[in-house]
Amino acid sequence: MKTQDAAGTVTPWPVGLFGAVMGLAGLSMAWRLAARAGAPAWVGDALAAMAWIAFFLQLGAQFRRARYAREAWWSELRHPATQPFGGTFWISVLLLPMLLPAAVAPFARGMWMVGVAGMAAFAWWSLARWFSGGYEEQQVGPAWLIPVVGLLDIPLAFPMLGADGLREMMIFATAAGLVLGLPLLALVFARVMLRPPSPQPALLILLAPFAVGFSAYVAVTGAVDAFARSLLYLAVFLLAALLPRVHAMVSTRPFEFSWWALSFPLAATAAAAQRYAAAWPSAVGKALACALLALATLAIGALLGFSVRALARNRALAPATSEH
Repeated sequence: MKTQDAAGTVTPWPVGLFGAVMGLAGLSMAWRLAARAGAPAWVGDALAAMAWIAFFLQLGAQFRRARYAREAWWSELRHPATQPFGGTFWISVLLLPMLLPAAVAPFARGMWMVGVAGMAAFAWWSLARWFSGGYEEQQVGPAWLIPVVGLLDIPLAFPMLGADGLREMMIFATAAGLVLGLPLLALVFARVMLRPPSPQPALLILLAPFAVGFSAYVAVTGAVDAFARSLLYLAVFLLAALLPRVHAMVSTRPFEFSWWALSFPLAATAAAAQRYAAAWPSAVGKALACALLALATLAIGALLGFSVRALARNRALAPATSEH
């Protein structure tokens, strides 16, 4: 979807580019978890700084679009295929407080609570629109899982920020995210399997309900039990099934900013694997955690390189509507 500013130039700043903030924040958390096992701590801190910088850059870009390209900006937030990407902003607001130092804990807690309210409202609004009916099959895509993933992101900061008074909210968010994700996964699976193949980097969003669901469940229960491990195993299995298709797509097409949809599912899976390896130390668990962290780091590093090069060349690259 391409949008234009007042000067008529195409801008590569769709709302969904908050997914880059999510990916960087998720990778920062994965590296910080790995640092407990001996990985360099500075990597997670550097990624946290980059996530905050990306957030403010994208926030500024969206204010500019709302002022100079209001029609295109508002249309993106209302179109059934792209509306779910609005949730990437609220997920970013939920994730970023976890990257702040303890010295600013009150601010982090306040920001996170704003994210909780915004994400819950956005998920409710999305469900209300979907339940109204009238959608077409081609409008269904992996991005429809974003509101569900957003609910699952709510509990992640629960152990860190000490929001004991919101424990019931954490339980609700985990339950709603896991249960409501099932019919949406069925819809997306049906479209993917019954229609001709199309290049959709957003396909990896299919991993997120399982990977984030694992971390949310562990945050609420404090246990890496059989159910939690099952969620991680499903995420890894889906990654193994989808990765060849996604690799074929990115290796044969010019870079587009929509590829950032790859980042958060990979980072969330890597973070889940780090939590798994810490709770179930074994050679297999450590190997899985290292492999997924390396994959997410290489992928997001490549996305950063491609993005910087594209912006330096002033190439107006925006995702096609079909990729939403």
